[in-house]
Amino acid sequence: MTPTESLSDILEAVRDVPGWMTDEQARRLWAAAAQVPEGGRIVEIGSFRGRSLIVLAKAAGSLAELVSIDPHAGTDRGPLGAAGQGATAVADHAAYRENLERAGVLDQVRHVRAFSSDALEEVTQPIDLLYIDGAHQRRAALADIEHWGAKVREGGTMLIHDSFSSVGVTTAIATSLLYSRTWRYQGRSGSLAEYRRVPTSTRDARRSTAEQLAALPWFLRNVGVKVLQAVRLGRWTKVLGHEGSHPPF
Repeated sequence: MTPTESLSDILEAVRDVPGWMTDEQARRLWAAAAQVPEGGRIVEIGSFRGRSLIVLAKAAGSLAELVSIDPHAGTDRGPLGAAGQGATAVADHAAYRENLERAGVLDQVRHVRAFSSDALEEVTQPIDLLYIDGAHQRRAALADIEHWGAKVREGGTMLIHDSFSSVGVTTAIATSLLYSRTWRYQGRSGSLAEYRRVPTSTRDARRSTAEQLAALPWFLRNVGVKVLQAVRLGRWTKVLGHEGSHPPF
């Protein structure tokens, strides 16, 4: 499927939409969504205020089904995991709809306002592209990878944000994907890791494992950055090559 807008135009459209997605990660999302065939299906778990969802929708166009799963409950808000309820949830949901409408993609998206664990029956057909950016705790991330990953068709793609950055997400990946014979690692853009669901030979599985293990130093560096930020020593994160007050993603 050929996107109707260039990536640079799409990046400009989401420039002011809050979220944790770099331009490099947007490029990987855009490329993956552009490969979804007409009549295909994209599922995003964790849409927050719509930043990455707009990229997916613009790249896929109106001929693919796009499902956004987010309870907008005001919880697990990004890498810092700050929780909130009530007014926070209302604000997130309103901003999500406003941002999608402004980008012209609101009518393309079916929003399932529920936690991913409660939404499994909402998608019954095979998924071509699954993007996981939901809860960052190990148990929740593992459930998303295993239960939603099982819905991805053979040859389909799964993208996982906060890989080799969040301890919970990385532990879930180590449990389910590091030695997988079903999922082959395709690389990453920062913390956005890409996997392809294909039968994998022993040789390819070993290569996939080795390529994921190669991210271990980067993961340890990210943990160090977060520890320094947590104890209010963020100014020292420059020693680890991290700029800014935001967590690494």
